[in-house]
Amino acid sequence: MQRIIRLFPIYMRESLEKSGVFERDLEEIRVRVNEYLMFLTAGDELFLRGTKLVHKADAGCCRIGRADVDQMCTFMSNYSLYAYEEEMRQGFLTVEGGHRIGICGQVSTENGRIRRIYPISYLNIRIASERRGCASGIFPYLHQNNEFVNTLILSAPGIGKTTLLRDLVRLISDGWEEFRGKKVGLIDERSEIAGSIHGIPQNDVGLRTDVLDGCPKAEGMILMVRTMSPEVLAVDEIGGEDDLRALTYAMRCGCRVLATVHCRDLEELRDKPGWAQFLEKKLFSRCIELRCEGGKRMGLVFDEMGRWVCSEECS
Repeated sequence: MQRIIRLFPIYMRESLEKSGVFERDLEEIRVRVNEYLMFLTAGDELFLRGTKLVHKADAGCCRIGRADVDQMCTFMSNYSLYAYEEEMRQGFLTVEGGHRIGICGQVSTENGRIRRIYPISYLNIRIASERRGCASGIFPYLHQNNEFVNTLILSAPGIGKTTLLRDLVRLISDGWEEFRGKKVGLIDERSEIAGSIHGIPQNDVGLRTDVLDGCPKAEGMILMVRTMSPEVLAVDEIGGEDDLRALTYAMRCGCRVLATVHCRDLEELRDKPGWAQFLEKKLFSRCIELRCEGGKRMGLVFDEMGRWVCSEECS
């Protein structure tokens, strides 16, 4: 976790290293000007007091100042905020290792659109974790006649759908048990699945995977189908109608699709613009609702008719 530690002001680094926080099942680090530094695991909030971790913040805990956030912004942008301005205008920045940093602060607009977020006062460091094997229990149920079928992953933010997607991409690409490996085209718009640096994946996404890094999803899906002949197309966080049209195009070109969407379940998904009509076509043979139950991540799999197929742990 040295990559994450190097994002923090120099005076904090030794305390962070000695605290052992990165040996835990860490999911997010919340950094807010004039507030306590907060670490979030699957079921807990932790604060830093010296080199110790505590469950309740007090006057002895590490508190973030304006200069701390400014310095962190300098480090995470490699000393050039201007070079990353376009990314940061969208509210996030992806750093080495695929870790995604959400940003908030003072917004300036131009013609009704966000022109800049500055000064930045809030950071949410979302830890990209490779949980190799977290998808192995669910993987066989995403096949019919030993062939991977169109699959949609649903979950609320922070439950682990990107982590599950990454491991599924690896399994599809490498092959597993009786399932042969397939060519995968991965559209990684925010660089958080493959964790690419200069286009080279830092995370294991499989030996037959081609990655289109930093490309808008709708354009990327069409480009990948036309140029790389993928057997399976993988994409994170499908949004508007352009994305849905690109998904339909890929499916009608004979390509299987693995995609994720921000929502809790199928009922909530139907309320999203464009999805009710899309779901009526029954193009996804499998839908995974990812939930956190009793500290465990569970994947509930349904077929295209909404019938329950299985429930498997995805931790």
